[in-house]
Amino acid sequence: LKKRLEKCNQDILDYVEEFRDFSKMVLSRLAGLNNYKAEVKSEVENLLTRIERAQRDIDYLGSVTDSNTCIEVHEDLVKQQLFEEAEEKKKLKLMLNASCDHMLAGIKSLKIVKKTGDKHGSWMKDPGKKHTKIYLLNGSVNNVILEFANIMTFMESNHTLKARRVTLPFPWEGTGHIIYQGFLFYHRYGSLNEIIKYNIQKRSITDQMLLPGAGRIPAYQLSPSTKIDLAIDEHGLWAIHAEPETGGNIVITKINHVTMAVQHTWDTSCNSKGAEAAFMACNTLYVVYNFPSGGTSRIQCAYDVLDAVNTYEIPVLHFPKHQGSHSTIHYNPKEKQLFAWGDGSQIIYKLHTKQKV
Repeated sequence: LKKRLEKCNQDILDYVEEFRDFSKMVLSRLAGLNNYKAEVKSEVENLLTRIERAQRDIDYLGSVTDSNTCIEVHEDLVKQQLFEEAEEKKKLKLMLNASCDHMLAGIKSLKIVKKTGDKHGSWMKDPGKKHTKIYLLNGSVNNVILEFANIMTFMESNHTLKARRVTLPFPWEGTGHIIYQGFLFYHRYGSLNEIIKYNIQKRSITDQMLLPGAGRIPAYQLSPSTKIDLAIDEHGLWAIHAEPETGGNIVITKINHVTMAVQHTWDTSCNSKGAEAAFMACNTLYVVYNFPSGGTSRIQCAYDVLDAVNTYEIPVLHFPKHQGSHSTIHYNPKEKQLFAWGDGSQIIYKLHTKQKV
């Protein structure tokens, strides 16, 4: 047993010695590996530095190339936009016919034709070639039109007895309706932006349309019942309204009165705040302003859709004599005068015009 224990102790000592030698060898190899690792690390760091420099050069060259490309694309885009705008103006001039070349220079006089009806209403003459009839639409919500053979009949004291009554299938809203070539165009009461085309003689609805963007706020702050104001000038039917997205500025839309299709829309610089009415004449919007309590109405903003008039040079034009407010003002292109409704009175304003420059 003693010999066996001595042999075991010797074997253990031998194993320990062998392990010590093995450890020295491993440590020696590890030291070599550490030196190699340091060399490899240094080479990798050098390589990374070179890669970073190369990447910076690539990024710089790429940014220069992209910048030139963006400039070229931007210039091409501007050229394309200018070309499209020029083409659009050509189309508009063809559509609106450059034969209309006058602008408003003043309001010469007024004539109070009659005083009948509510504070709000509208009256007009169809500006067609052979039309002499007078139409009266009383109130901001109603469905009965009074038709008179001529202005003399309308001016008679018992005029209502001689009027032809036309009852509409749906009432109108506001005072912005218009009669043109035998048709009444009006904003249907209770609808947001539906415009109805009504044949007065046949007493039937011919067509209708929805006017995009209109009907949410009044066209004029001082005439809150009128959300859509329809107008006629030398080139046909227009719609005047305001939109929240334009900050309350007035928007005008050209409508094909035959097809009831939108032809073009313009955002104007004229604000609806303080406005009581507006009208179109020779492709130009004229906005009438007043005071909330009433006073002297005045035109102090104009917008020419073809930029033929420098609207900033148009002076403020005051309406003569009449003190109060207007619920509607319509231009008659045939007679070159305004048909206005002022505090229940039916008024005609004669205009002074001059050549556009």
